[in-house]
Amino acid sequence: MNDTSSIRRSVIMLAFAVLGWAMCGAIIGIGRHVTTMQATLIIHAIGAPLLFAALAWVHHTWIGGFSPLRLAGYFLGIVMGLDFFIVAPFMERSYAMFSSVLGTWIPFLSLFIAAWLSGWRAVAKRTK
Repeated sequence: MNDTSSIRRSVIMLAFAVLGWAMCGAIIGIGRHVTTMQATLIIHAIGAPLLFAALAWVHHTWIGGFSPLRLAGYFLGIVMGLDFFIVAPFMERSYAMFSSVLGTWIPFLSLFIAAWLSGWRAVAKRTK
């Protein structure tokens, strides 16, 4: 893979991760206005892995260039970084979100696992 192709794939991967992060943010933002915070966090904990599984599937099917484990790790790292450097200090004005297992740690873990498994399945299907 040449440098231009590598950079292009990295930018696309970053865009996919930011899209997933923004969609999770939309779940939280909308949920806060239409239901309880507990229900919102449950919906987010279910929605995050579904979103990232779909994004990983599409990424591996159309673009490729990363192993399933690597892509899942990048997705997780980018989401965690955006939450730590953007959401907590500027939107929530607190790092308390990181004390919530349901609100933060379950979605982090489940989005990683879902992206990894979805990517693994997409790659396996493509190589048949």
